[in-house]
Amino acid sequence: MHDLKALRADPVGFDAAMARRGLAGKANAILAIDDDKRGYQTNLQERQALRNAIARGIGEARRSGLDTSEFEANAVRIRSEIELLERTATDHENAVRVAIEGLPNCLDSDVPDGRDESDNVPQKIVGTPRDFNFAPLQHFELGEKLGQMDFERAAKLAGSRFTVLRGGLARLERALGQFMIDLHTTKHGYVETSVPLLVNEATVYGTGQLPKFKDDLFQTTDGRWLIPTAEVPLTNLVSGEIIPAAQLPIRLTALSECFRSEAGSAGRDTRGMLRQHQFRKVELVSIVAPEDSADEHEKMTRDAETVLERLELPYRRMLLCAGDTGFSAAKTFDLEVWLPGQGAWREISSCSNCRDFQARRMNARMRGADGKSLSFPHTLNGSGVAVGRALIAVMENYQQADGSIRIPEALLPYMGGATEVK
Repeated sequence: MHDLKALRADPVGFDAAMARRGLAGKANAILAIDDDKRGYQTNLQERQALRNAIARGIGEARRSGLDTSEFEANAVRIRSEIELLERTATDHENAVRVAIEGLPNCLDSDVPDGRDESDNVPQKIVGTPRDFNFAPLQHFELGEKLGQMDFERAAKLAGSRFTVLRGGLARLERALGQFMIDLHTTKHGYVETSVPLLVNEATVYGTGQLPKFKDDLFQTTDGRWLIPTAEVPLTNLVSGEIIPAAQLPIRLTALSECFRSEAGSAGRDTRGMLRQHQFRKVELVSIVAPEDSADEHEKMTRDAETVLERLELPYRRMLLCAGDTGFSAAKTFDLEVWLPGQGAWREISSCSNCRDFQARRMNARMRGADGKSLSFPHTLNGSGVAVGRALIAVMENYQQADGSIRIPEALLPYMGGATEVK
């Protein structure tokens, strides 16, 4: 959510910020509605003052035994005008809110311009893709060859974009989630948190998924929403609250199921489990003082990178361009892992600094060290990392010529003595 006072103070700067997002000329339209709203509110206050004066006049006339019919007729007229002004002012206030809540966050100054993922900027590459002495298979080919990844029966149960895992692959997926959550809680300072998978509308609104991305979500018949990521409940734990500065930073992590309709991905990644309606992910969320959020963004990204380094998976860090940065984010680093079966880099983690954008939507505030001043904290979120995509990466990078999969050393304590999936 944007600060309307800041928009009024610098509409040119606001338009320039939105233009980087491909949205031009928004400020004047919003300010025109806002000016009308303020005019109606001024008129409303004048009518309310007049109503009070008439009420006093009626009281004085009655005490004096005078006729009050003219006063009462004026009171009826003023009451009708007040009701109309209240409705009109509220309608304009809602129109301003709807216009603002549909606009994405302003980007940090160091976010590069660009239209889409082709304009993202590589920051570093860590690790070297493995040389194979055989033609590497894609994960779904490996899974089906092992007889432990079943798309046909998953489709029978739930439709497309679901997967049934069995045996060693199911154990390997569980091991990955446990490894990640242990790493982030014991080494990186996050507090493990178990969150609801169903949340109310205010919660999904608070992190920016509603109303813009309604079609990307699943809704239940009672109006709740299945979470697309644990970012939603984790961040909203502080919604509507005032956090003492001494309690910051707050660092939370959760291993949860996630649900996405993938409405905008028709025809993309239809084979395999790269793009699923249901998947597991370890989420990282930080709530920090504004002056600390840039450093926290770097820490969070490094924490996600450590997962890939412990698994010895080649990856690269990308700084997302303006056209590829998400709605709520001011700046985002994507981590892309090398998939030899595909011969391509694919996103496995996205770490974003949302500045005060989400905090404003949630009305989450922090109390300064003086015990009096109030401001909005900054929120950050990142994948630490997507479990399903990590499974894909391990399968493809650790595959062997006979179709078996060697277990990365970091996962051996979680695999019950198994060193291979075969």
